[in-house]
Amino acid sequence: MGEFIEIDDFQVWRATPEGSPRGGLIVNHEIWGLVGHARDVADRFAAQGYVVYAPDLLSNAGTTPEIGEELQEIMGSPDEQRRSDAQPRLRAAFAPVQNQEFGAATVARLEKVVDALEQEPGVDGRIGVIGFCFGGSFAFALAAADSRIKAAVPFYGSPPSPEQMKQISCPVLAIYGEQDEHLIDALPTVRQQMAEAGVDVTFKVYENAGHAFFNDQNPRQHEANAAADAWKLTLDFLAEHVG
Repeated sequence: MGEFIEIDDFQVWRATPEGSPRGGLIVNHEIWGLVGHARDVADRFAAQGYVVYAPDLLSNAGTTPEIGEELQEIMGSPDEQRRSDAQPRLRAAFAPVQNQEFGAATVARLEKVVDALEQEPGVDGRIGVIGFCFGGSFAFALAAADSRIKAAVPFYGSPPSPEQMKQISCPVLAIYGEQDEHLIDALPTVRQQMAEAGVDVTFKVYENAGHAFFNDQNPRQHEANAAADAWKLTLDFLAEHVG
């Protein structure tokens, strides 16, 4: 269903529907990069009628899909010692994403993805963004940076600063797992900040689910019931605001 295309200096997985599109979607991958799971999620959205662009946001920082697949497999292993031994490599691989320059460059890349996606026949300005983990944070960031985004669905992403929140003009569906302690502990403050910024946001928190619960390639964290419900909730939200 999908194929790789190039936009400037980075690759994008492009998946298209059969028949007339309902709109366009940008799917931002997890911290593992544009691995097979991320491309599969893009294909699933395309099967629902959307033209989908899933950009590779990490290869230029050193984490290619091949490296990401390997690291994801290690961290999904039931072998605690194996996971522990991989921590230095994991920290080294993801160190580049911590600086402000990377964040600004990534948002700029995502805006180029919007530029390209809006040229697709049948999209007609109907563009949403979905992201997971690392990609969820950049779904928030793109919604704040680009008024062309009509809906944003960040899965367990960190929100932007209160000042940036004020720039979000589209409705947001923010999805979390209750056992994702770092994000859940901050959620009351985020709710207040979003309200003060006037963001049209719906928060959904799933019990018995933690970080990365939607990833069915991560046996340690996948929670099938929460993932299935979140998929339906996301499709309904997109149908209302994009499709």
